[in-house]
Amino acid sequence: MTQPPAGGDTGTPGDPNPLPPPTGGAPPGSAPAAGPPPAYPSEPQPRRRPAVLIVSLVLAAAVLLCGGGGTAAFLALRDSEDGQGAKEPQVAVDGFLKAVYQERDAEKAAAFVCSAARDDEKIATKVAEVQKYVGQYQNPRFRWPTPTVDNQTGDRATVSARVTMTTADEKVAEQALRFTVVRKTGWWVCEVG
Repeated sequence: MTQPPAGGDTGTPGDPNPLPPPTGGAPPGSAPAAGPPPAYPSEPQPRRRPAVLIVSLVLAAAVLLCGGGGTAAFLALRDSEDGQGAKEPQVAVDGFLKAVYQERDAEKAAAFVCSAARDDEKIATKVAEVQKYVGQYQNPRFRWPTPTVDNQTGDRATVSARVTMTTADEKVAEQALRFTVVRKTGWWVCEVG
């Protein structure tokens, strides 16, 4: 058998990890030396680069903004109408006219109005105005032909209707109305002029 080299070096020439023997060590069989253990140079800790941190923060902010902004956009732009809306622009106008002039029901009329223009107080005022006319005349009846779509481009249409009031004593009054109707979940009346 061969003896290991002096000094405790067990490496062989060409060994990929030849380590020098520790310095200050006690010979085998002697008492340990007093004091701290010898210091070995350690590998430098990988330094976190501020650029990586900044990029990470920017990326996280972008994800939050896109996710939050996307959610906000969805909530703002989604069809926030309560119901389904009418299938056609003239159907929305006809339903609104029936609710105001024949049924005189502000709540039903509001069901045909888009949420952006829905003002329950204004609708109730219009219904009260029609109710006042009904009280001033003998058995008034309101009628109109099917509303006409004058112009339609994409999700917006202009619809006209001529409302005629006739009374039992043969009085007649007419009013031409023009409606702006928009499509979201269906067609909704958004403006009356």
